[in-house]
Amino acid sequence: MLSAEQREHIRQLAQNLPALWDAPTTTYAQRKQLLRWLIKDVTLSKRGNVIGIDIRWQTEARTSLSIGRLKKSWEVRQTSSQVVSRIRELAPTHTATQIAYLLNEEGLRPGLGGSFTASKVDWIRATSHIPLACPEGPGFCPTGQRGDGRYSALAAAELLNVNVSTIADWCNAGILQSVRAHPHGPRWITLTPEIIAQLRKPTQRHWKRRRSGKSQQNVVE
Repeated sequence: MLSAEQREHIRQLAQNLPALWDAPTTTYAQRKQLLRWLIKDVTLSKRGNVIGIDIRWQTEARTSLSIGRLKKSWEVRQTSSQVVSRIRELAPTHTATQIAYLLNEEGLRPGLGGSFTASKVDWIRATSHIPLACPEGPGFCPTGQRGDGRYSALAAAELLNVNVSTIADWCNAGILQSVRAHPHGPRWITLTPEIIAQLRKPTQRHWKRRRSGKSQQNVVE
């Protein structure tokens, strides 16, 4: 049996639900029970990437809410469309190493977190069908000229009618400008019409070694 004072206290609590809800003596199980007393039913509906929540209270009043749909695990790990667009923009004239550096400098991150590397850029490029216009290895460049205009050492040698070792010597001497992805990687040579006109030999020389008895001679053909 409740006293008149206890009944009045209960009536006051019924008019002040936040006080009852936030009271340190109210357990989580009791909060759930309060919701069951207050809510008649809840309807959820999917609207694209938004979940609509329609609450019908015991008084027949209605409350409508909208919340964003939680991403699936593969969506959380997926690289953003902003990053893919940026790689697509840079790919025609930049290598994977250069793109990774620029993305990190711009504060962009891959889907799995961390920083960008050349291999991550190549993976995104391949899965997003972005052409490899500026490879770091000449084997991926059949024409010998990349999207940034630079030539492989072999293509440069053919244009200038010299051998590849001469191209290397000219690069080391500063006669030709070249870039490398790493110190021992393949060179990519900058050639302009003026440089080609200045350095191109009339014909390419081929060195062959001939044997005459015990002696050897180098003959230019």
